[in-house]
Amino acid sequence: MRMLKRSGGGGCSSWARWGLRAVFLTLVLVTGPAQAADVRMAFGEKIPPFCFPKTNSGIELEVIRGALAYKGHQLKPQYFPFARIPVSFRDGTVDAAMTDLGQDLSSAGGHYADPAVLYDNVFITLSRRQLKISTPADLKGLSVVSFAGAIKRYPEWLEPVRRAGLYTEINDQSVQVKTLMLGRYDVVLSDRNIFKYFTLQLKGEGFTELQPVDETAFVRLNPQDYRPVFRDPRIRDDFNQGLKQLKESGRFQAIYDKYLKD
Repeated sequence: MRMLKRSGGGGCSSWARWGLRAVFLTLVLVTGPAQAADVRMAFGEKIPPFCFPKTNSGIELEVIRGALAYKGHQLKPQYFPFARIPVSFRDGTVDAAMTDLGQDLSSAGGHYADPAVLYDNVFITLSRRQLKISTPADLKGLSVVSFAGAIKRYPEWLEPVRRAGLYTEINDQSVQVKTLMLGRYDVVLSDRNIFKYFTLQLKGEGFTELQPVDETAFVRLNPQDYRPVFRDPRIRDDFNQGLKQLKESGRFQAIYDKYLKD
């Protein structure tokens, strides 16, 4: 009888151990990394060198794709006019967005990730002009060409230029480089990497009017303005881990060099 009791007691202990293991495995599955998923992500329309919709390539796409792939996720980019990006996240069209365009998407179920790339807008002038721009008043009398919508983002700097009839917005940012080099405008407002990309493109095409330029930072760059947002917090966490690995491995810089190295 004592042996039966010991046998019976051992059986109960064994079942208990298996039960604990099952609970542990369940917790791991619930709290661990997300299963590999297709991630529909909203991007803006063509933004060389960050985004080329026709080929699903560009710095931003390749960085985000590589970071997601670290845990097996696949990026499925979808392209929208910029104003539609946060709308597409709110209405459930996409699972993630490259940015929130200044709208807090937390209330729409968004979970913010670490910044993947930064858009660093600066004033660009010809070095030989030796123009110094420290305050909005320094733009007085200068003609400025910028990307579409810049005046809404920087009204303090650009509205006086517009009122003076010296402000122009151009969608094709390669034209900005040409017009600056040819002296048709005094100042270009552009992301420094976008300007550099088009400069390299023009150089490759044999454009002979390229000249040295100066860059002037006029606003403080805030990386938090360029965070991607995900609906699933576990995919967000996987993305952050993948982004960290991309940077530590050197692949992050290699992606930039692919598009911007002379």
